[in-house]
Amino acid sequence: MIFNWRNRTLWTGDNLDVMRGMNSESVDLIYLDPPFNSNTDYSAPIGSEAAGAAFKDTWTLSDVDEAWHGEIADRQPALYAIIDAADLAHGKGMKSYLIMMAIRLLEMHRLLKPTGSLYLHCDPTAGHYLKTLMDVIFGRSNFINEIIWQRTSSRNDARRWGAVHDTILFYANGASSFCWNRTYTPHTPDYIEKFYRHRDGRGRYRLHEIIRTASMGERPNLSYEYKGYTPRWGWRRVREKVEALDRDRRIEWSDSGRPYLKRYLHEQSGTPVRDVISDIPPVSAHAAERTGYPTQKPLALLDRIIRASSNEDDMVLDPFCGCATALVAADRLNRQWAGIDLSPLAANLVLKRLRDDRGALFDDVIHRTDIPRRTDLGDVPNYRTHKHTLYGRQEGVCGGCRILFPFRNLTVDHVIPRAKCGSDHIDNLQLLCGACNSMKGTDSQEQLVIRLVEQGIRQQGAGNDGN
Repeated sequence: MIFNWRNRTLWTGDNLDVMRGMNSESVDLIYLDPPFNSNTDYSAPIGSEAAGAAFKDTWTLSDVDEAWHGEIADRQPALYAIIDAADLAHGKGMKSYLIMMAIRLLEMHRLLKPTGSLYLHCDPTAGHYLKTLMDVIFGRSNFINEIIWQRTSSRNDARRWGAVHDTILFYANGASSFCWNRTYTPHTPDYIEKFYRHRDGRGRYRLHEIIRTASMGERPNLSYEYKGYTPRWGWRRVREKVEALDRDRRIEWSDSGRPYLKRYLHEQSGTPVRDVISDIPPVSAHAAERTGYPTQKPLALLDRIIRASSNEDDMVLDPFCGCATALVAADRLNRQWAGIDLSPLAANLVLKRLRDDRGALFDDVIHRTDIPRRTDLGDVPNYRTHKHTLYGRQEGVCGGCRILFPFRNLTVDHVIPRAKCGSDHIDNLQLLCGACNSMKGTDSQEQLVIRLVEQGIRQQGAGNDGN
């Protein structure tokens, strides 16, 4: 699917509204570093590049649109059950936070290509709740990794283990088809000293088995004699390959006459990345990349994620882009990108960081405050022509009050209003009775459901067969 925005686009606004206007299956990689429900208020220090940036990470039901809760209850009963359980186990603050996250994760899932991946940065405060949400939205079989990032080396916490890590939840849109580029980190000095103990004119090397051992199988394999040596369990390479390695001085014979293969350090890729990241420190107070943004993450961390789960020219989206670390890393790696942030300061930070990073002439960032309009729904006829189909689909039941009506008493309505860029596609249409249509007006379907529940006309969580 083609994305309906230009590369290097940054939106200022509610990421839910913006994502709802984006084409489905148009993004290759999503990284998000949202609020953590940390019960803390953050602000950038005066005089820093991010001065003025602030956000509240304390959540109550008054902080979320009740319509979001209504939509989840109406369309995703399993998701609603998890949020309801979190309310009982943790309280209203966690419930509010998960409502805010769930409604956005549903849109992110829609935006990902079948080969796409999502990395959600969180901490232990809500990480386990977020994982259950994502198991429902993405499917538990599409959970790939829980990645631990050691964000600090020391912490003096009274009466508990020192809390020094964040969690990154890695999900694929399809566990068998997602993009994965094997990524390596350099060997540590200790590892080199321990294993690459030998040297010759080519450099450091370690000795590696070139013959088979009993643990590799009970029957001899590639059994032949070479320079008077016939291993009991056979060779690991064909004779021609062993001879070629020997001519290249890559075979070393021990004092006992046993052959080994030389593996040179400079020819090795390094250590494959692991799910515990301890080699990337947080952004220090004196780091060149530091902007002063309260929750800034290091470029090296985003570089590793983007290299592993995308290719050049892929589209990377950061819907909580803050100080734009993911966008800068994506741009360095020749990926296309888009970012969204509620604060207008994000636009200034993106421009400054990219110009500092890529040069003074780098000014082709597109700043938008509007909502994109989807182009992936095709040419659709006048929405009123779907009335018969909708009547059959809903079996004559009003999408609001859930009461059965004759055909002539139902009206075609937009589930997501046109004012919010709702389309005329049949998937965004339903039938409402006259009273429900009048009550809904230009509001969302979820707001209508809330009013109907409050008036006792409809039960909370009752399904909507029209959607």
